[in-house]
Amino acid sequence: MTATRVDADVIRRLPKAVLHDHLDGGLRPATVVELAAEVGHTLPTTDPDELAAWYFEAANSGDLVRYIATFEHTLAVMQTREGLLRTAEEYVLDLAADGVVYAEVRYAPELNTNGGLALAEVVETVQEGLAAGMAKAAAAGTPVRVGTLLCGMRMFDRVREAADLAVAFRDAGVVGFDIAGAEAGFPAADHLAAFEHLRRESVPFTIHAGEADGLSSIHQALQICGAQRLGHGVRITDDIVDGKLGRLAGWVRDRRIALEMCPTSNLQTGAATSIAEHPITALKDLGFRVTLNTDNRLVSGTTMTREMSLLVEQAGWGLEDLRTVTVNAVKSAFIPFDERKALIEDVVLPGYAL
Repeated sequence: MTATRVDADVIRRLPKAVLHDHLDGGLRPATVVELAAEVGHTLPTTDPDELAAWYFEAANSGDLVRYIATFEHTLAVMQTREGLLRTAEEYVLDLAADGVVYAEVRYAPELNTNGGLALAEVVETVQEGLAAGMAKAAAAGTPVRVGTLLCGMRMFDRVREAADLAVAFRDAGVVGFDIAGAEAGFPAADHLAAFEHLRRESVPFTIHAGEADGLSSIHQALQICGAQRLGHGVRITDDIVDGKLGRLAGWVRDRRIALEMCPTSNLQTGAATSIAEHPITALKDLGFRVTLNTDNRLVSGTTMTREMSLLVEQAGWGLEDLRTVTVNAVKSAFIPFDERKALIEDVVLPGYAL
């Protein structure tokens, strides 16, 4: 690990890339309050600052299922065209303000249909909002490219529909697919037909695995379902003893399968015990392709700047480490190789040449 240290001002200016960030977990508290009033939804509090604090405290349960339950209020205000347009546009602008130059946003369209929107209408509306945000960010001199990952919910029966949507919109801003929701008791292989369909159609996908479930979920995601990346994947450490990699850990490292790691979120769900001891540092030092992510910025009370700062302050990271995870993320993005290469050479590396 490099000994080079960086301060908070430097971190804020660094170009950042995020692969694992949920749209419905990143709303502005004030926007939730305003939209809730419009649709008649009751919140724990109508004070934006108090609501932000409520989210962070409610999510600090150490339990993934309870963590997911906090999304009731954000989803309640994302059931109309107006709500989706606003939250998608603000999502992009908030990333741009944080120095993010590339992002992949994920959400499950089936969770946004309670107001009468069809699945395709949800996707079209979100894409319109994201495009508006990107245009405004570019005009302000802080351009950010945002691709979309459509999610299927592993506890429900509409995963194949979500996969079909990913195929249908792959030339309209959707860059890939994910399966999300409670891991334990809901194996990804139950939806194997959806993943086989995506492979046939050459649509890349990631799978939430190795967060609330163990090595078997990682093995299933990779070797049975064929995921190109792993959402979280912290439990891969169960296959590493005294620095010696087991067969599955070796497969992940040697084939450069990206781990979408989310330190603060992992502390909240009990998948890690501290920032200092979070597996991201040991895995990085062992040569795994780790990436740094926010997961849910509202629910976790975080930003990419905050995640980087925590690793610098509590895990001894330096500029080289931050550059490594940023380059790793762009290398593993679900966009064409030439676009990834240009982002790294023209944006990321110059931004770290301090």
